[in-house]
Amino acid sequence: MLNEEQKRRLIEVARQAVTAAVAGEPTPDLATDDPNLREPRGAFVTLKKAGQLRGCIGYIEPHAPLIEAVADNAQSAALRDPRFSPVTLEELPDISIEISALTPLESVEDVEDIEIGRHGLVISQGPNRGLLLPQVPVEWGWDREEFLEHTCLKAGLPPEAWRQDNTELLCFGAEVFCETES
Repeated sequence: MLNEEQKRRLIEVARQAVTAAVAGEPTPDLATDDPNLREPRGAFVTLKKAGQLRGCIGYIEPHAPLIEAVADNAQSAALRDPRFSPVTLEELPDISIEISALTPLESVEDVEDIEIGRHGLVISQGPNRGLLLPQVPVEWGWDREEFLEHTCLKAGLPPEAWRQDNTELLCFGAEVFCETES
């Protein structure tokens, strides 16, 4: 678990990374002695403007230290989310940042074990793979079955694909915190 100072530092890094990326400047200094911030973890950075999604990029596997994952994903969310045009300098004051620091993936043996608000989902079948963060079903008011169906749709699969034997279901947890909370 991250403490308040670690969360504040990650939000600060994300804000600096977004600002630098939009301004075409170098990535901020990511030096830290904190072992929790140097631990490899998956992470997502979500950008919102007026409460609406403006960009969200991340990775579930622990490819890099958490502090680096946050900086990299913050820049990608600002400039490379294919659903949106790049964030502009004029928008920066209106952008809020949310970070999801992920726990390792686990196989779902029984869908009844999936807890709304606690678990994120990854659903895979062949080359198709979809992921939804734990906060998504809460924001949309979905129950467990709707969460499973929407994760299938995100993977480009039919909504009922989660019931098929050749579908892999994985879950993960996330520490989710926002700029306004830090």
